[in-house]
Amino acid sequence: MSAPAPIPFIDLRPGEDEVAVRAAIGRVLARGWFVLGPEVEAFEHEFAAASGAALAIGVGSGTDAIALALRALDIGSGDEVIVPAMTAAFTALAVIAAGATPIIVDVEPDTLTMDPHACAAAVTTRTRAIVPVHLYGQPADMDAIRNVAVRHSLAIVEDCCQAHLATEGGIAVGTRSEAAAFSFYPTKNLGAFGDGGAVITGNEALASRIRQLRNGGQPERGRHVEAGVNSRLDDLQAAVLRARLPLVPEWTTRRRALAGRYRELLPASLRIIRERDPGHVYHLFPVLAPERGALQAHLSAAGIETMVHYPAALTNQPAFAAFVSHECPVAVSAAGQLLSLPLSPRLSDEDIVRVADTVAAFAKGHRPA
Repeated sequence: MSAPAPIPFIDLRPGEDEVAVRAAIGRVLARGWFVLGPEVEAFEHEFAAASGAALAIGVGSGTDAIALALRALDIGSGDEVIVPAMTAAFTALAVIAAGATPIIVDVEPDTLTMDPHACAAAVTTRTRAIVPVHLYGQPADMDAIRNVAVRHSLAIVEDCCQAHLATEGGIAVGTRSEAAAFSFYPTKNLGAFGDGGAVITGNEALASRIRQLRNGGQPERGRHVEAGVNSRLDDLQAAVLRARLPLVPEWTTRRRALAGRYRELLPASLRIIRERDPGHVYHLFPVLAPERGALQAHLSAAGIETMVHYPAALTNQPAFAAFVSHECPVAVSAAGQLLSLPLSPRLSDEDIVRVADTVAAFAKGHRPA
């Protein structure tokens, strides 16, 4: 009997969207307008509507989206911005890119999103903003974080880079803060064929400032009124995103269904991250495995690809050594155990059963004597 087909962690090639994507690319090639053209403008309107926001501004990456939102809020040198210890390093790098200082705080043990109590304890007279991360597609505890922000008159820029169309209490993430940042890196729930990002906001003045900053500080062509950057979503990527955006709700429904099967089938030897809100969009499905290395090798031998998101808490990343000021034991412990299992809309129910059975076989063979 032949070995079962491998289960990839993700397949980035076009699938059911291929016809629409090819048509979108052809439309751009035929028009010959590749930067800040009609596709970008149309996508900004469509993404804002899909995200429940008044306005969206396309930029070069999710990192730039955070940095430009902070700069547009006049946050920079001498200011502190609170970020969680469990996230991609780019969250804190964006704070540095804006000229501010990232203050890293711990996360909740059951969700791994920012701990509101740790956030509150980190506020100083220099704190200007909080950047909560909706990690793995799971909304952070925004009610509690908003309470901290209101109490101390702080801005909130939500990192929604893994949380496209997620909701919190039935309300779209990012729509109750000053701004929110999204990434369209190819692996995201809404991914382009390269880097891309967007900021959503309900504030027209803020949106206008971000548009100016993304385009070299130009309010109009040839007049640079401030030191902006070059961070423009290009029309090819915008066209691809427009083709895929209508499919995201269906893909999200499928992600949630597959995640539900994992929750039913995975053995108790793994600790599964709690779903705080049904608005979770399951960009990833990580579990906490005390014997992560051995389990990952076991799954690999069975043809099942996994990944680690993230192998180190920000407090243990050399790039942030000068900024660490708070102990983050929950994030540090989790980073040594996290293992992301395959989860994409293309997987079948049978694939999920096979992954869960393989994990269960490993657990059975590793029970204490």
